[in-house]
Amino acid sequence: MVVGVGIDVVGLDRFAAALRRTPTLRERLFTPAEAAAGDGVLPGCFAAKEALAKALGAPAGLAWHDVEVRDDRLLVRGTVAARLGDRRPVLRLGRLPGAALALVTVESCA
Repeated sequence: MVVGVGIDVVGLDRFAAALRRTPTLRERLFTPAEAAAGDGVLPGCFAAKEALAKALGAPAGLAWHDVEVRDDRLLVRGTVAARLGDRRPVLRLGRLPGAALALVTVESCA
C-alpha cells in the first residue's frame, strides 16, 4: 500500500549554474559515489532526494548523505532509514528536455 508520494523536477541548466556558483554544494548534497558518477547524473540524484523528502512529509533533520541514488534505487541509512521505519521507497527517474524528473512512492511493507 502506498503511504507517501513525492515528485521533483530539476532544471538542468539552473542546477549546473548552482554547482558552478557554489563549489561546496556537490559535497554537501551528494555521497562520494554519487559525485564520482559525474555531473550528468547529479540533477536526477538531487530530484530523487527531494522527492523522497516530500514523500516522507518533508520532515526536518534528514541528512542528504543518508540517502544515496544508485542504479535507479534509493539506498537509505541513518536519519532517512529511521524516518522510513518498516516502509520502503520506490524510485522512478526520467528525463525531459532540459530537466530531470524523479517520482518516489513510499510503500508499507505490512
